[in-house]
Amino acid sequence: MAVKKSAAKEKKFVYVIAGKDSSLVAIECEKLLEQLLEPEQRVTGLFKADSEEVSAAQVLDELRTVPFLSDKRVVVVKDADGFVSENRPLLEKYFENPSRSGVLVLTVSSWQSNTKLAKKLPQVGELISVTEPKRWELPRKLNEYAQDAYGKRIATDAAEFLVELVGENLAQLYGEIDKLALFSGQEKAITAKHVESLTGHNRMFNCFEAIEAAVSGKKDVAISRLRTMFSEDRSAEYTAVGALAFYFRRMFSAKAMLEKGISSAEIASRLRIWRGREAEFFGQLRKMSLKRIGDILGRLAEIDYGVKTGRTRVEVAAEQLILEI
Repeated sequence: MAVKKSAAKEKKFVYVIAGKDSSLVAIECEKLLEQLLEPEQRVTGLFKADSEEVSAAQVLDELRTVPFLSDKRVVVVKDADGFVSENRPLLEKYFENPSRSGVLVLTVSSWQSNTKLAKKLPQVGELISVTEPKRWELPRKLNEYAQDAYGKRIATDAAEFLVELVGENLAQLYGEIDKLALFSGQEKAITAKHVESLTGHNRMFNCFEAIEAAVSGKKDVAISRLRTMFSEDRSAEYTAVGALAFYFRRMFSAKAMLEKGISSAEIASRLRIWRGREAEFFGQLRKMSLKRIGDILGRLAEIDYGVKTGRTRVEVAAEQLILEI
């Protein structure tokens, strides 16, 4: 998540957090609140409301309320795009003369820089623009989050493995880090082994079973395994394509190594093929050509694009893929 901040005076009375991804905006808002208020000050010093549930008059009253047991009164209006549009003249006046003891936080999906309101903002506050990080930035972001939140680091290979399994949604990745931090106990680092044990095992096992049934011609078993995965794992809707892609990339690498004469034992060690499943894994490889595996990876890329653009549902696309296999 890239965050760019506009120039502002040392003391700020207004913050606008803008970004298309509401979950990332919410994370950034929470980080800001941690800077503005101590935990014990939130009870009396914080007012939060959805834009549809509060009027401009209520917001201004809250901002002008004398803070109790705190040096400031923080007022957060979430999803405030409509609120800003409907109350623009009133907000412009407020920006000209904000409450000295109040801090207004607006979270919006977009913030037009050519409006009067936007031009007044740098005089009283700060714009925080939140954008999705690039794929290559994710391991670094995860490591920063793990260190800030838990005093742990996550190894680069573990972070990359996690992205492969879960996908590129940063909020979901942060959720996985939360679980991994607890799972790793007193250890100072989150490793690839932790990721495979906690996050990867069930998803990869389900993918393995579905693919094993598919290449063996047991279509009903393959579809049943997929449907079980979606029903038992709520996050599978978002991670199934990533898990399948990771598994087939592993197959592609293994097949290429086999064709170069590398032994199965060495391949299993390099690619972390879990013990007790090596025979089935290499049995799958014998039934599929390198070209066929590459074609499936291309198909998965198409499915991923279709899911992200709303053109297909992941459950339907995954079943179609398994039937094609």
